[in-house]
Amino acid sequence: MAPSPDTKKRIGVLTSGGDAQGMNAAVRAVVRTSLEMGATPYAILEGWQGAVEGGERIKQMEWSDVSSILNEGGTVIGTARSPEFYELEGRRRACKNLLERGIDRLVVIGGDGSLTGTNEFRKEWPEHVRALLEAGEITQEVADEHPALMIVGIVGSIDNDMVGTDMTIGTDSALNRIVEAIDHISSTAASHQRMFVIEVMGRHCGYLPLMSAVAGGADYVFTPENPPSPGWEDDMAQKLRLGREFGRRESIVIVAEGANDTEGNRITSQDIADAIEERLGEKPRITILGHVQRGGTPSAYDRWMPTLMGYGAAQEILKATPDTPANIIGVRKNRLTRIPLVESVAATRNVAKLVQEKNFAAAVKSRGTSFAKMMKINQILSEPPQENTVKEGAKRVAVLHSGGLAPGMNTAARAAVRIGLDKGLQILGVQGSFNGLINGNVRELNWADVEGWAFKGGAELGTRRSVPQIEEYYAIGRAIENNNIDALLVIGGLNAYIAIHNMYNERDRYPAFNIPMMLVPATIDNNLPGAELSIGADSAINNAVWALDRIKESAAASRRCFVSDAMGRKCGYLALMSGLASGAEKVYLNEKPTTLADISQDAAFLKKSFKAGRRLFLVVRNEDAHPTYNREFLARVFESEGEGLYDVRHAALGHLQQGGAPTPFDRLLATRLVYEAMEELSAIIERGGTDACYIGDLGGKMQAFPVRRMMDHLDLENRRPFDQWWLGLAPVIPVVSMPRGDVIPVEIPIQDSTEIVAY
Repeated sequence: MAPSPDTKKRIGVLTSGGDAQGMNAAVRAVVRTSLEMGATPYAILEGWQGAVEGGERIKQMEWSDVSSILNEGGTVIGTARSPEFYELEGRRRACKNLLERGIDRLVVIGGDGSLTGTNEFRKEWPEHVRALLEAGEITQEVADEHPALMIVGIVGSIDNDMVGTDMTIGTDSALNRIVEAIDHISSTAASHQRMFVIEVMGRHCGYLPLMSAVAGGADYVFTPENPPSPGWEDDMAQKLRLGREFGRRESIVIVAEGANDTEGNRITSQDIADAIEERLGEKPRITILGHVQRGGTPSAYDRWMPTLMGYGAAQEILKATPDTPANIIGVRKNRLTRIPLVESVAATRNVAKLVQEKNFAAAVKSRGTSFAKMMKINQILSEPPQENTVKEGAKRVAVLHSGGLAPGMNTAARAAVRIGLDKGLQILGVQGSFNGLINGNVRELNWADVEGWAFKGGAELGTRRSVPQIEEYYAIGRAIENNNIDALLVIGGLNAYIAIHNMYNERDRYPAFNIPMMLVPATIDNNLPGAELSIGADSAINNAVWALDRIKESAAASRRCFVSDAMGRKCGYLALMSGLASGAEKVYLNEKPTTLADISQDAAFLKKSFKAGRRLFLVVRNEDAHPTYNREFLARVFESEGEGLYDVRHAALGHLQQGGAPTPFDRLLATRLVYEAMEELSAIIERGGTDACYIGDLGGKMQAFPVRRMMDHLDLENRRPFDQWWLGLAPVIPVVSMPRGDVIPVEIPIQDSTEIVAY
């Protein structure tokens, strides 16, 4: 049964402060989840200004009011600065306008300033109600029914500057814009051997400049939390000079708009360009990216994650009571997190204070351990070694790919080479996977050999899907011995994991296999044990969503149902996430078996909805969702049942999901995973061990798992882990995409944050 309408629960949703890609996804989810839970949602247009003005600025929302907004940038309900809301009288008018519609629950999507203002308004609410009652502007009944304002916040900020949440809405999209620009600039800079200074947003937070420097392969970066000392000009010039000596054709310097030195002196992009010209005799080009960073279509992440946040926020605000504290819905380790608003804002603002006080170590620490670690990694990746030689007798680590192609494999290989050299290891590149190893396609790689690999699609070292057979083990063992290989680093998918597991079990028969082995997860299927996210999966989702957007556009002029297959074999990660991010009405997964009765019910709903005026119905299924009810079968059933109301088309998204340059997310993930893998591998080598492990980011914690225990966690028959965290998100799709009226929203878990610390 559908939930019974509760007209007393009326929810207002507004966006405030600077816009951020993905706000629309959150608004859409709040509105539709509220409707499905029986509440009445209202959009407060133009932010707090709409609340102050009232009237048509506070609009009751229906299901179709938020249709077709998932892929739009900005915020369709508007945002504006409201000087009047800063005044007591303005806030009182806002209270009156909300009370006129029975609204005492708000979901506010904005930055720390917007959320702080909202919390102050919440604390003043009883005073406003009393004043309005005394003035005769509201009745005693209204005052009694709405004694408190309940709020839930969602952070929308491209800077990713809110302490307590891993990612804020808009950050991933902004990072995509920046890195895409760096890639484009790098190609023209390399053609002419030029230097570029690129200014990015980040007035008080260095997330965007630092992460874009790592993902884009920049030479030097300036961030607010880690300012250089006076005299930085010489240090920068020396590093740029070394890069050119090591074969770099282009030089890229990234600077945050809020960069200073340790004495508080402003560092502008022009200051950097002047310093380069003065010391190196070359005039750099300056590119200021500006507001292009916050505009345009949101990335896949900035569609599916804000959708979950909006779903969770609606869930939280509807069960809130007057005693419920003000919280923010954030994300920690891929899980929704309930963050105390006051503490989070205070910790966020404290970072700027720490920088002002020149306590830079504490400022960096406040950004989280991953931020500090990425600063260290960036230094290793960007700074050429003082000499291009490896010491005699250095341990030799062979790097190879195995399994299907995954965007980000090149980034991982580049990181392995440069981090390995930094640790004093000799890194060998194996061309052509295990077959290449057998055939002797092995060469030493130095720092310059992997220049430019960070943003390349494909795999420079090549990869093959085949798993070595037992009759090939002798040849592999001989190749390991002939090339004096002391350890293996294998970057790949499930076939790579199976290969190393099989080799580990044959160590008694093949002594050459008794060397340290480390697996790094790289597959678009995201089906590996010990890793919640694999290198390449984010790129594949973005590619799939791009294609699904085009499909939806092609159907705009007709009445059509479209059935699309996503890759993944029997793992439905790509299908579910691309369906969630593209606004698909239905997703079929192998993990959730579909019956003929289910398909019949879906066909009946399809027909009913087209009769009611629907123009498009998008279905996504993972390629092996069912052995019989495949894409063609579904298309035939839906078309037959439609009786001419609509036409049906179907297509497999295919290998475009594996192509193109890796997303910034995949580049950063590859870099972090390889860094941890090389740390573990070098520790094993140093103690003389022969451990075989696979590295993973399980629940947000990087760790190495023993290969010998792999099959305890792997459903080998279905080629996926037994436990898949993302399956818990599946109930969100019918709530936000299909107004069937018989769907009872499933409460998704929201964990309490315990990691807000103000240093």
